Amino acid sequence: MDPSLLITILMIIALTFSFFNGFNDSSSVVATIISSRAMRPRSALLLSAIANFCGPFLFGVAVATTIGHEVITEQAVTMAVILPALCSAIVWNVVTWLLGIPSSSSHALLGGMVGAAVADIGFGAILVPGLLKIVAALFISPILGLMAGYLMMKLVLFLARGASPRINQWFKRAQALTSLALALSHGSNDAQKTMGIITMALVATGYLSTFTVPWWVIIVCAGAISLGTMLGGWRIIRTLGGKFYKIRPVHGFTAQITAATVILGAGLLGGPVSTTQVVSSAIMGVGAAERLSKVRWQVARDIALAWILTIPATALMAALLHWAIVRLWHI
Repeated sequence: MDPSLLITILMIIALTFSFFNGFNDSSSVVATIISSRAMRPRSALLLSAIANFCGPFLFGVAVATTIGHEVITEQAVTMAVILPALCSAIVWNVVTWLLGIPSSSSHALLGGMVGAAVADIGFGAILVPGLLKIVAALFISPILGLMAGYLMMKLVLFLARGASPRINQWFKRAQALTSLALALSHGSNDAQKTMGIITMALVATGYLSTFTVPWWVIIVCAGAISLGTMLGGWRIIRTLGGKFYKIRPVHGFTAQITAATVILGAGLLGGPVSTTQVVSSAIMGVGAAERLSKVRWQVARDIALAWILTIPATALMAALLHWAIVRLWHI
């Protein structure tokens, strides 16, 4: 297949993944501010979309470098690996959206890359230290979100002790800032994953000699995730915004500031994390700080099961797609 046509196809698929990433994760970013009635849905989504676009320009592309350098070997960075990895992640995102289950686009992409690379040249394609670093970031971050949400809520309740009910108005207004911070952190982390994939493809096809994220790649990836964010995943907004427990302004404020801190910190260190995971765990931690029985742990269990299944499911799907693509397109 002509290399220019191949890279065009990959660009379309990669930006589709970025769009669905924003579409799914928009629920995580705006669910609490909408459920606590601090902002109208469309206003919240528009604010989030703008902040998502600005995130990569403000905080750099360390996560893109991690995705591009530390998951699979240079020999495995081929179109026959990148294409099925992206396709499997997109299919998983769509399926979980249809079911209304918050899932991790980061897990889906990681699983797809591993499955396709192993199917292509074997287990030697995996860079174990880098993979362990990314897996650690993905699995430790929700634990940090849960613990930090619990402690932050305890602190907020302590500082607000004796306050009149009017403090709820302050928490409502403050969510404009905390939601903005959360959206910026989301853009600084999630948009970069597609940037890393596209840059890998440009290196693999000879369009780039070294792994350096071009400015136009940053723009188109940030634009795609922002568009997905603006359109919003309403099914998942309902799950995060109401199925754990009834969210009030104080919950929204505390969960947002907690999640933004964890996600932005990971992004600056180059650690790709799941916005959905971190926000969900922060919401649970905040609710548990009031009382453990407040949280509907059955919902949390169902979401955790989806997270556990994501990597093996997308890895298997990517391996099967690799087999099909190599034989049908002779890539």
